[in-house]
Amino acid sequence: MQRCFIALGSNQADPVAQVSKAFAELRALPQSRLLACSSLYRSAPLGPQDQPAFINAVAMLDTTLQPEALLDALQDIEQRSGRVRKAERWGPRILDLDLLLYADRIIDTPRLQVPHYHMHARSFVLYPLAELAADLTMPDGTPLQRLLDACPSTGLQRLTGTAAQG
Repeated sequence: MQRCFIALGSNQADPVAQVSKAFAELRALPQSRLLACSSLYRSAPLGPQDQPAFINAVAMLDTTLQPEALLDALQDIEQRSGRVRKAERWGPRILDLDLLLYADRIIDTPRLQVPHYHMHARSFVLYPLAELAADLTMPDGTPLQRLLDACPSTGLQRLTGTAAQG
């Protein structure tokens, strides 16, 4: 089993329900076991500001799926939720699932970059991740706490009473 962390985000079609449903879908992944889910967080959108705020969270799971097979499974969950991939980056979306970390591996293929390429600068990823694994060290040896120290939580709001069941 490999320990993985997945970021979840939504700002369309009842985002809280979308993220909660995605947690349930992750729980049902084959060859995998969902271990924990962070609280939900509200964050301002990246890029175009003329869209609703996002609801974000992080899931921790163990899996025997290989990285690209896990990516395929995540993209399948997105598609079943109604996500349509568009050329516009950082636009509104029903559901976004990003593979943040896959064990201690560094992966750089045309389809997949792990650790996720901008996670170090995204409070809506780092703070839920720290909720699940405060003592985590990145594959390059950087402690998660150092990334948190360099990434203020400005504008990030933890929603109370919204932790999903892991």
